[in-house]
Amino acid sequence: MNHPAQAHPSQTHTRAVIWVDHLTAKIFTMGITGVTPDVAHAHLASPHLHHKANTIGSGKVAEDPAFLAEIAKAVEPCREVLILGPGLEKVAVMHHLQAAYPHMVLRLDNADHPSDGEIIALGRKHFRLDERA
Repeated sequence: MNHPAQAHPSQTHTRAVIWVDHLTAKIFTMGITGVTPDVAHAHLASPHLHHKANTIGSGKVAEDPAFLAEIAKAVEPCREVLILGPGLEKVAVMHHLQAAYPHMVLRLDNADHPSDGEIIALGRKHFRLDERA
Protein backbone atom coordinates (compact mmCIF):
# COMPACT_ATOMS: atom_id res chain seq x y z
CA MET A 1 0.00 0.00 0.00
CA ASN A 2 1.24 3.48 -0.76
CA HIS A 3 1.09 5.44 2.48
CA PRO A 4 1.11 9.23 2.29
CA ALA A 5 2.93 11.15 5.00
CA GLN A 6 1.19 10.84 8.34
CA ALA A 7 -1.56 13.43 8.63
CA HIS A 8 -1.83 15.69 11.63
CA PRO A 9 -4.66 14.34 13.87
CA SER A 10 -6.84 17.40 13.19
CA GLN A 11 -6.52 16.72 9.43
CA THR A 12 -7.74 13.11 9.58
CA HIS A 13 -10.66 12.70 7.19
CA THR A 14 -13.82 11.00 8.42
CA ARG A 15 -15.17 9.93 5.03
CA ALA A 16 -13.75 7.75 2.27
CA VAL A 17 -14.61 6.52 -1.18
CA ILE A 18 -13.10 3.24 -2.36
CA TRP A 19 -13.07 1.94 -5.91
CA VAL A 20 -12.18 -1.74 -5.89
CA ASP A 21 -11.80 -4.68 -8.24
CA HIS A 22 -10.09 -8.02 -7.59
CA LEU A 23 -6.59 -6.56 -8.14
CA THR A 24 -6.61 -2.94 -6.92
CA ALA A 25 -8.32 -0.67 -4.43
CA LYS A 26 -8.14 3.09 -4.96
CA ILE A 27 -8.90 4.74 -1.63
CA PHE A 28 -9.63 8.44 -1.23
CA THR A 29 -10.19 9.70 2.31
CA MET A 30 -11.85 13.10 2.16
CA GLY A 31 -13.28 16.03 4.00
CA ILE A 32 -13.90 19.74 3.58
CA THR A 33 -10.13 20.37 3.75
CA GLY A 34 -9.18 18.05 0.88
CA VAL A 35 -8.56 14.53 -0.33
CA THR A 36 -5.84 12.02 0.57
CA PRO A 37 -5.27 9.24 -2.01
CA ASP A 38 -4.03 5.72 -1.28
CA VAL A 39 -3.77 2.47 -3.25
CA ALA A 40 -3.81 -1.18 -2.18
CA HIS A 41 -2.88 -4.08 -4.45
CA ALA A 42 -3.97 -7.69 -4.10
CA HIS A 43 -1.22 -10.29 -4.34
CA LEU A 44 -2.98 -13.10 -6.16
CA ALA A 45 -1.55 -16.28 -7.65
CA SER A 46 -2.92 -15.13 -11.03
CA PRO A 47 -3.99 -11.72 -12.34
CA HIS A 48 -6.97 -13.46 -13.97
CA LEU A 49 -10.13 -13.87 -11.92
CA HIS A 50 -10.93 -17.32 -13.36
CA HIS A 51 -8.55 -20.15 -14.17
CA LYS A 52 -8.62 -22.40 -17.22
CA ALA A 53 -11.41 -24.83 -17.96
CA ASN A 54 -10.96 -28.53 -17.19
CA THR A 55 -9.01 -27.92 -13.98
CA ILE A 56 -9.98 -28.90 -10.46
CA GLY A 57 -11.51 -26.29 -8.19
CA SER A 58 -14.20 -23.62 -8.15
CA GLY A 59 -12.82 -21.77 -11.15
CA LYS A 60 -12.05 -18.62 -9.15
CA VAL A 61 -8.68 -17.45 -7.89
CA ALA A 62 -8.58 -17.40 -4.08
CA GLU A 63 -8.80 -13.94 -2.47
CA ASP A 64 -5.80 -12.32 -0.82
CA PRO A 65 -6.84 -11.84 2.84
CA ALA A 66 -4.15 -9.19 3.35
CA PHE A 67 -5.80 -7.09 0.61
CA LEU A 68 -9.00 -6.60 2.64
CA ALA A 69 -6.97 -5.90 5.78
CA GLU A 70 -4.96 -3.18 3.97
CA ILE A 71 -8.16 -1.52 2.77
CA ALA A 72 -9.65 -1.65 6.29
CA LYS A 73 -6.54 -0.10 7.83
CA ALA A 74 -6.63 2.79 5.32
CA VAL A 75 -10.21 3.74 6.25
CA GLU A 76 -10.01 2.98 9.98
CA PRO A 77 -10.56 6.61 11.14
CA CYS A 78 -13.57 7.08 8.83
CA ARG A 79 -17.22 7.22 9.91
CA GLU A 80 -18.68 6.87 6.41
CA VAL A 81 -17.41 4.92 3.41
CA LEU A 82 -18.74 4.72 -0.15
CA ILE A 83 -17.58 1.53 -1.91
CA LEU A 84 -17.57 1.48 -5.71
CA GLY A 85 -16.60 -1.16 -8.21
CA PRO A 86 -17.57 -3.22 -11.23
CA GLY A 87 -17.96 -6.67 -9.64
CA LEU A 88 -18.46 -8.55 -6.40
CA GLU A 89 -15.21 -7.49 -4.70
CA LYS A 90 -16.99 -4.40 -3.32
CA VAL A 91 -19.36 -6.73 -1.41
CA ALA A 92 -16.38 -8.58 0.11
CA VAL A 93 -14.92 -5.21 1.19
CA MET A 94 -18.26 -4.18 2.70
CA HIS A 95 -18.54 -7.43 4.71
CA HIS A 96 -14.95 -7.09 5.94
CA LEU A 97 -15.50 -3.47 7.02
CA GLN A 98 -18.83 -4.33 8.72
CA ALA A 99 -17.07 -7.00 10.78
CA ALA A 100 -14.06 -4.81 11.61
CA TYR A 101 -15.90 -1.52 12.24
CA PRO A 102 -19.59 -2.05 13.08
CA HIS A 103 -20.02 1.71 13.73
CA MET A 104 -19.06 2.62 10.15
CA VAL A 105 -21.81 3.71 7.73
CA LEU A 106 -21.24 1.83 4.45
CA ARG A 107 -22.83 2.30 1.03
CA LEU A 108 -22.29 0.37 -2.21
CA ASP A 109 -22.64 1.56 -5.79
CA ASN A 110 -21.64 0.24 -9.20
CA ALA A 111 -18.89 2.00 -11.14
CA ASP A 112 -17.05 0.31 -13.99
CA HIS A 113 -13.62 1.96 -14.30
CA PRO A 114 -13.90 5.68 -13.48
CA SER A 115 -10.90 8.00 -13.43
CA ASP A 116 -9.50 9.17 -10.09
CA GLY A 117 -11.20 12.53 -10.66
CA GLU A 118 -14.56 10.83 -11.27
CA ILE A 119 -14.16 8.71 -8.11
CA ILE A 120 -13.44 11.84 -6.05
CA ALA A 121 -16.39 13.67 -7.63
CA LEU A 122 -18.72 10.76 -6.78
CA GLY A 123 -17.48 10.83 -3.19
CA ARG A 124 -17.87 14.60 -2.86
CA LYS A 125 -21.41 14.39 -4.27
CA HIS A 126 -22.36 11.44 -2.05
CA PHE A 127 -21.02 13.06 1.12
CA ARG A 128 -22.25 16.54 0.06
CA LEU A 129 -18.82 18.03 0.66
CA ASP A 130 -19.26 20.76 -1.94
CA GLU A 131 -22.37 22.09 -0.20
CA ARG A 132 -21.46 24.84 2.25
CA ALA A 133 -23.82 25.60 5.13
